[in-house]
Amino acid sequence: MLYPTTLEHKLGFDTIRQRLKEACISPLGQDYVDKIRFTDNSQLIDKLLRQTDEFRQIVQFETDFPSSNYIDIRAHLSRARVEGLALSEAEFFDIKLALRTVQDCFRFLAKRAETNAFPYLRELAQMGGTGATGVDKKLTDAIERVIDDRGLVRDSASPELASIRRRIISEQANLRKRLDSILRQARQNGWIPDDLSLTVRGGRLVIPIAAEHKRKIKGFVHDESQTGQTVFLEPAEVFDANNEIRELEYEERREIHRILLALTDQLRPHLEEVRKAVNFLAQIDFIRAKAKLALQLDAVLPKLVDRPLIDWTNARHPLLFLSFQKPVPNADGSPGERKSVVPLSVRLDEKARILIISGPNAGGKSVALKTIGLIQYMLQCGMLVPMADFSEMGVFQNLFIDIGDEQSLENDLSTYSSHLTAMKQFVIGANKRTLFLIDEFGTGTEPGLGGAIAESILEELNKSAAYGVINTHYTNLKVFADKTPGLVNGAMRFDGEHLEPLYQLEIGRPGSSFAFEIAQKIGLPKGVIERAKEKLGNQQVNFEKLLKELDIERRVFAEKNLEIGINQRKAAQQLAEYTALKTRLDNEQKQLINDAKQKAKSLVQEANQRIENTIREIKENKAEREPTKQVRQELEKFDRTQLQPEALIVEKPQAVEDEFETDGGVIGVGSYVRIAGQNAIGQVQSMRGKDAEVRIGDLKSNVKLNRLEKVSRKEFRNATEKKDDTPRSRGMDINEKMQNFNFNLDIRGKRGEEAIGEVDRFVDDALMLGFPELRIVHGKGDGILRTLVRNHLRGYKQVARMADEHADRGGAGVTVVTMK
Repeated sequence: MLYPTTLEHKLGFDTIRQRLKEACISPLGQDYVDKIRFTDNSQLIDKLLRQTDEFRQIVQFETDFPSSNYIDIRAHLSRARVEGLALSEAEFFDIKLALRTVQDCFRFLAKRAETNAFPYLRELAQMGGTGATGVDKKLTDAIERVIDDRGLVRDSASPELASIRRRIISEQANLRKRLDSILRQARQNGWIPDDLSLTVRGGRLVIPIAAEHKRKIKGFVHDESQTGQTVFLEPAEVFDANNEIRELEYEERREIHRILLALTDQLRPHLEEVRKAVNFLAQIDFIRAKAKLALQLDAVLPKLVDRPLIDWTNARHPLLFLSFQKPVPNADGSPGERKSVVPLSVRLDEKARILIISGPNAGGKSVALKTIGLIQYMLQCGMLVPMADFSEMGVFQNLFIDIGDEQSLENDLSTYSSHLTAMKQFVIGANKRTLFLIDEFGTGTEPGLGGAIAESILEELNKSAAYGVINTHYTNLKVFADKTPGLVNGAMRFDGEHLEPLYQLEIGRPGSSFAFEIAQKIGLPKGVIERAKEKLGNQQVNFEKLLKELDIERRVFAEKNLEIGINQRKAAQQLAEYTALKTRLDNEQKQLINDAKQKAKSLVQEANQRIENTIREIKENKAEREPTKQVRQELEKFDRTQLQPEALIVEKPQAVEDEFETDGGVIGVGSYVRIAGQNAIGQVQSMRGKDAEVRIGDLKSNVKLNRLEKVSRKEFRNATEKKDDTPRSRGMDINEKMQNFNFNLDIRGKRGEEAIGEVDRFVDDALMLGFPELRIVHGKGDGILRTLVRNHLRGYKQVARMADEHADRGGAGVTVVTMK
């Protein structure tokens, strides 16, 4: 049940109908647009949605589907029912083209049957035609044999017609020769200008001749020019030839009528068959129009459930979305920026069936209400809807709305009376499969009384287990929703600092009307505002103030939570990297130990085997000297080659000879010196003649003075500083991958294979690093790359959901991936 009767107009679905009609190719599809009806049959809705979704794929990716000659031949078929009536050549030509289009559609779908593509459209083809070939082939062959591709009856339609047309051609050729001769003679005499030639008047060949010379050629004047200077004359000597041609043309016309009459009689038994084919053509035109509109709206096929449910993500008002496609021109006439629709996310289920939306005026409450009503109505009319493809939509039996003013002078209804009349219908007809939408609940009368009545009505609607969305400013309804099971508050977000609406719905808390703040921004005198607060009372003012403060605190804590979440992800990522590194090192250590044990085991086995062989050979040779010596040598060789430890190759760093600056002067006790040709630097402790006792580190040595070079204290200090030359092992930097990872991936302009490869690497890194949310920038375009990426991501069991980015940050051109 729908209420009121003007529901489609109030929701804007009449505009959707008009756009569908404009998308149709012929009146066939337009008639189906007029037949669109709201239904609660979930199986029918699912079939209609899947047909449209399949055709959307055809429009996007299949270029060879027939797109012309969707001709409405229903009137022709009605005329063909009359016995003794023959259809015209033009009517049969329309029938020929329409049936050809039907057969092309059938052939297209039959080719895809091998891959099981488009199953719902193939089912429609079987129901709309008489099997895979559509209309009886004998009928189509007969029409093809009679009517050519210009819409005329073929010469070969009958032997009589072919003979008549040959005679007409022959007579016309003879007649033209005779007239050409007369025309040349008249031109030589100057009676006819050189730029004139033979023409036809009244179906007869005539000669154009100057009016002053018309009596110089005997004949009959058929016509004259607008100026009267030229007359069109049929010479008397070709009267008989023209008459003969005219009689042949009459004979041709009678033969054509006979052929068309016979063809009409052949068509008449197949009229029902052809009517079904035309009906299939009409449905294809209609479904194509829905698919085209779905592409314009970026609409999708949501998950359909056969119970009342609204679980929508990023739903967009269809008409608002279409109106924003064209940029609004600036005041100077230059093209402005294209606006974007703020998406709506809402959920109504058994625990929270009725949503009470509050907030400031012009904050988007009515648009949100109409978005819910229009999208639900479109779905239950079999149309794809603009929202995220993982959204869930239920089916409702009743749809009631109270939007706008139903004031009626004829019915003596005021605004409030019209609202109460609607509420009476809601309370009487509401049940657990009802969706109701109420705008400005309880307004139109004294606020105290209106709020009380509205609360009582809301209580009755809640008892009926109906689902609904209500817009209101009444505080008592917000409090009632907060305390009553089955009801939930919602608010249209508002920027309290800049006093601007954000048009975003937030479920879980009531909203403030911001009446005083808006009045202050408009410039209402401060004294007026203060007196209004006094008149309102402290309780209400404090309530509004509390809502405002809660909104500010919510934004602050949201930012803090975001920062904490980032830090937690970083900590979790570092822990995961440390754990992975430790596990890898432990496994490598175990592997080395296992390899060493295995090799030792094999060496021991081989050594034991050789010892046993040696003992056996010594016994067999009875301890003879030479054989025993040879056996011992072989055993010693095995020990040297197999059992000795491998020498480790340690690369020593090459010493780089330091360059020292000498310090001129006499060497004495306490001087810093260097032994010539060496890098060692020490200090002179004592001197004995030409010898000096030099302390180098912990060693003392006597060195000749001529072998010493004096250096400065700075060089001594630099040379004696301890250097750490110990080689260090290098490992993986566990933070490097985290620092270099970017949760944004831009694949615009890439081919499908390249994009999928990059997406796989991107998701693998994100899973390893523990990122909960990713952004993939693919652009809008025709939506092909976006569809390809999302279909591929559905294969990841770690992906929890996908959604379009906020409209201000890329909208449908960016997919936000949430990981489990």
